[in-house]
Amino acid sequence: MKNVFRRVAGRVSTWAGSPLVFFGAVIIVLVWAITGRYFGYSDTWQLVINTGTTIVTFLMVFLIQNTQNRDGKAVQIKLDELLRATKGARQYYVSLEDLTDDEIDQLNHQFQALSQHPNSTRAIKKLHETIESEREARRQHLFKKT
Repeated sequence: MKNVFRRVAGRVSTWAGSPLVFFGAVIIVLVWAITGRYFGYSDTWQLVINTGTTIVTFLMVFLIQNTQNRDGKAVQIKLDELLRATKGARQYYVSLEDLTDDEIDQLNHQFQALSQHPNSTRAIKKLHETIESEREARRQHLFKKT
């Protein structure tokens, strides 16, 4: 079931993002606008476009979110692999996406401070220690759950 949804979501996202579908949607809106005159711009006439766009939007949100989640995970894996394979790269930064928003904000502030004093070895060491302590705390937390 999961693989079927993944394939359908990928295909529909690709299809929906094509120029042909965009121009098709523009034509539908134009036809709807032109027919308003014939239907007296009635409530029913307006309800047709509102209902149609609501249904399409509702369904597309889930398909596009699925596709973006998969793409985001793939990019993270690729970046992690590059960090692991690059000599001299700091592997402290692998899997930062698993940190909480507050932890990421804290690291961001530390990086901003480092950008003011790029030669600050002590600040870099502190940053690495913070990341490692968060990682270790997560490992301990996961270990206690199992």
